[in-house]
Amino acid sequence: MRELTVKETAARLLEAESAYILIHRSPDGDCIGSGYALALALRSLGKKARVFCSDPIPERYHFMLPKAETLEHFEPDMIISADVADEKLFGDELLKQYEGKTDLCIDHHISNSGYAKELCLDGKAAAACQVVYEVLQAMNISLTREMAVCLYTGIATDTGGFMHDNISPRTLRIIADIMEQYPDIPYSIINRNMFIVKSMGRMQLDKVLTEQLESYADGKCMLVCVTKELIEKYGIDDGELDGIAGFPLQVEGTEVSVVMKEREKGVFRVSMRSVDKVNVSRICMTFGGGGHIKAAGCSIKGTAEEAKKLLVEAVMKGMQET
Repeated sequence: MRELTVKETAARLLEAESAYILIHRSPDGDCIGSGYALALALRSLGKKARVFCSDPIPERYHFMLPKAETLEHFEPDMIISADVADEKLFGDELLKQYEGKTDLCIDHHISNSGYAKELCLDGKAAAACQVVYEVLQAMNISLTREMAVCLYTGIATDTGGFMHDNISPRTLRIIADIMEQYPDIPYSIINRNMFIVKSMGRMQLDKVLTEQLESYADGKCMLVCVTKELIEKYGIDDGELDGIAGFPLQVEGTEVSVVMKEREKGVFRVSMRSVDKVNVSRICMTFGGGGHIKAAGCSIKGTAEEAKKLLVEAVMKGMQET
């Protein structure tokens, strides 16, 4: 694996005439935004580009998708991944086709496994969209309105509506630049739809989860399990569960939150969040996952009770190491 600077990454992209862009399973605002912004930029230069994901793009993010999407198949010069820290996160469908074949990865996760031949990584960036913005600037790309919507939404969602401490002055300058170029984009509506509006099913699920919150370490660790049965009962899709990782952190005194989501029977996708000193990326890495110091994830198999036991023990150990 060779690490590239932003300028070197821009040069590599300018050399390619076509690219497949892979984003992670259970797509969120940042991987969708970074993937499609990059695809749109390459197309603006007359190149061929197409985004692939193992899972369908949730309906709440459809406003980010190009109105005239190009779905043609072609033999790409490059296989690129955006916002994917490990190729296992591609999901089964893409992993079968592209394992070991990624030419370039553009990412912001400090836990990136270095699976791509070349890596453009900025671990201090608030979102992969921030890194993509820098790359597009180095390519002298003029942002279109569609690109701006993608980049804004990706940065907004990965910073929790600009509330997380992963933002920097540079992050806010990028947002200011986007807003100055396109003041007509309905930013407040995007924020409302991403962070406030919920379906009735999600509202009902929140009520149930509030009742089922489990407290550990004298309330410093809060855990909740979203079972497959609950997801099906309330008709919740992946997109609606994006912001649920921080749900337990709403409880006063909580330092670490653990959210278990059962996508298939006996398989839980785990999201951890930390308020201050606990490194949840390190904790998740013990289960083959990773991410950021204060926001990370992993997968774990077993019954709900078995998974809870392992996760709580790992969090307790992580707390003792701070």
